[in-house]
Amino acid sequence: MKQINAKGAPPAIGPYSHAVVTKNLIFLSGQIPIDPDTGELISADISNQTKQVIKNISAILAELDKSFLNIVKTTCFLTDMSNFAIFNKIYERAFISFPARSCVEVKELPKKALVEIELIVEA
Repeated sequence: MKQINAKGAPPAIGPYSHAVVTKNLIFLSGQIPIDPDTGELISADISNQTKQVIKNISAILAELDKSFLNIVKTTCFLTDMSNFAIFNKIYERAFISFPARSCVEVKELPKKALVEIELIVEA
């Protein structure tokens, strides 16, 4: 097992790594909309937050020499399901291979984020 911390993604805000590589799969920790340059949550807008989460995921995938085409499964967390249509429109532009997905509403996310996405990627 190998732990990955990508240079272009915001540092973890807890005791975890960006990703863990196993023999067959790579597990990416949930990403929230933190700007890697400032370490702060970006605007409280679901559209911008979703775009930032995708940028953070892109940075981690690049570090792993993987792309969105290698994603097997996503788990998406929203604090308000009324944001689902906007979130989904942005999500579908990035996740072009249509990986398996779960999307659930949660009461709260770290730093008051509106969205978090975690991934399973083929190794």
